[in-house]
Amino acid sequence: MLKLTFFLFVLFFVTSMPQSSYDNIFNEIAKGNFSNATSLIDQQLVNPSVPDLDKYLLSFEKERMRRIKIDFTKSIDDVKKALAKYYPLLTDDMLQNWITEKSLEMMIIDGENKFFNRAVPNLFRINKDAKLVKQKVDGILPDDKDEFLKFHLPAVMRESVQNNSAFVHPVKKHIVYKLTVDANAVPDGEIIRCWLPFPKSMNRQNNINLIETNVPNYILSDESFFHKSLYLEKKSQKDLPTEFIIEYEYTSTAHFNKLHFNKVYTIDKNSQAYKLYTGERLPHILFSDLMKDLSHKIVGNEKNPVKIAKLIFEWIDLNIPWASAREYSTIQAIPAYCVENKHGDCGIQTLLFMTLCRLNGIPAKWQSGWMSHPGSVNLHDWCQIYFDQTGWIPVDQSFGLQPSDDPALKYFYLGSIDSYRLVVNEDYSKDFFPAKIYPRSETVDFQRGEVEWRGGNIYFDKWDYNMKIDYLTESPDEK
Repeated sequence: MLKLTFFLFVLFFVTSMPQSSYDNIFNEIAKGNFSNATSLIDQQLVNPSVPDLDKYLLSFEKERMRRIKIDFTKSIDDVKKALAKYYPLLTDDMLQNWITEKSLEMMIIDGENKFFNRAVPNLFRINKDAKLVKQKVDGILPDDKDEFLKFHLPAVMRESVQNNSAFVHPVKKHIVYKLTVDANAVPDGEIIRCWLPFPKSMNRQNNINLIETNVPNYILSDESFFHKSLYLEKKSQKDLPTEFIIEYEYTSTAHFNKLHFNKVYTIDKNSQAYKLYTGERLPHILFSDLMKDLSHKIVGNEKNPVKIAKLIFEWIDLNIPWASAREYSTIQAIPAYCVENKHGDCGIQTLLFMTLCRLNGIPAKWQSGWMSHPGSVNLHDWCQIYFDQTGWIPVDQSFGLQPSDDPALKYFYLGSIDSYRLVVNEDYSKDFFPAKIYPRSETVDFQRGEVEWRGGNIYFDKWDYNMKIDYLTESPDEK
């Protein structure tokens, strides 16, 4: 079995294979003929002359198509039914226009138009006119997170000034995390291997205390691993779900850095930050002509790194609306997908921001886990950038520009981050400890968990997850 590290390096980078040998397969995939492509791959997998590495990659292309089909199940009739409330006079031309402009995500799979499962909700996020139509019908619904941040962010800024500290407003949380594998997802008596997300020890996350697990023996990865995980094993039982449960507490703080956009910030090209985090990282961070042209459009002739970061942050905030995303493992190159489709979720927006920063010589690295704001608990991704004057500072592209006339508050998430985070990852697509044998369900991020057995990976359609948070610290500013 190939080592996972090598697998992640070559995953989806199909040019690492002699593609001319498999042109027929990739042509069928490109045309959406997944059944034909699967049959062709199956022929190669039993061909003794095909190298093991090629078989490994072709096997995942087959799995990738299966995952895409799970994400794209809606028919045109499903879409019309979901839109009827808002567009009683909906026409085929309207649908086609939305498809063409990438507001309504669709793929042709085996000759049928298949829409992304969340294509209709995304339409109202991506298309400005459709958003207005929805607001006219449903009204403007309040956002609990935005309402919460109206109080929390000013409190962070005040405390930072009062305490003369960048790390303020500690919040202690009690977490119960559960991953449940479906009954009979694997044969009776088989050992299921499970990796659960766990908080990393770092400058704004501490007092981490593992309280209990429902499996007595576990392995907690050390801090040298970019993905922080707690590993458990449990035997499956016929007709019963298999549960993996951990309970822990930790304290997280906000990190506030007021950037001064009229000052000159520098980046030492001899620093480790510059050497490690300004280059390409295939397949996702790629300095393609598409990215170079976009960078020139956004940055122009600007040379001050902090102003470049500001221009990139503003452009993505104004031009790339947040929308629910298909599974990252189904996307060949995430930043390119983001630009071509003109939308993305937090991780997709973040990888675009990182790519453009790196292209302009600004060190940028991934960070992710969960957002844990009361009433708004969810998977979340953001990143960090580096200046000589600040060191590594957080950037949450998805939270974007805040509605304020105060520049420090408006640009809070360009250099700062709130207290309500759970940091699990400080990079993406890295190794687990213990090592995972089979390809991951999430090949980029690690937030929900990963599970496998000796027969292969167990994908998301065979298990579920749940996080319960109790807040042990309450601030008067946030009541």
